[in-house]
Amino acid sequence: MSPRYRVTLTEQERNGLEALTKRGKTHARKFIHARALLLCDAGAGGPAWTVADTAEALGVSSRAIEHLKKRFVEDGLEAALERKPREKPPREVTFDGAFEARLIALACSDAPKGRLRWTVRLLADRVVELNFASSVSHMTVQRVLKKTNLSLICASTGRSPRKETRRL
Repeated sequence: MSPRYRVTLTEQERNGLEALTKRGKTHARKFIHARALLLCDAGAGGPAWTVADTAEALGVSSRAIEHLKKRFVEDGLEAALERKPREKPPREVTFDGAFEARLIALACSDAPKGRLRWTVRLLADRVVELNFASSVSHMTVQRVLKKTNLSLICASTGRSPRKETRRL
């Protein structure tokens, strides 16, 4: 099977990669990628190792070497050495610690009239009524309560019971 992507390094690129691999302060992934490109170099001064031999020598999969060669051919040397940037940014935090604190305080308060105790659906509805959040799922409420080890069905919901003190 013929190689899909052929890596041919210029003399300047080869010297830069050799300097990168001989320097002591290089990240491991960048080092492995530079070493793989040097070994796969099919140019005039390169050893032109096969993908399988390169993968075995560097302790990575042959698929990783193929992807590296593809990135080098299509995007250039810098793109091959660096990690690919994220396409989607990370999601913003919807419910922070302040939301959780208000929810727990609400769960520890007295249940609404006509109810013996809070349910997760009642709590979710009340959170929206009190504008803690624009919308919240009952499963989100359940996760927060579980994370804080707060049980709605046991006798104590976590609040301290009022005890009468004896007079001396």
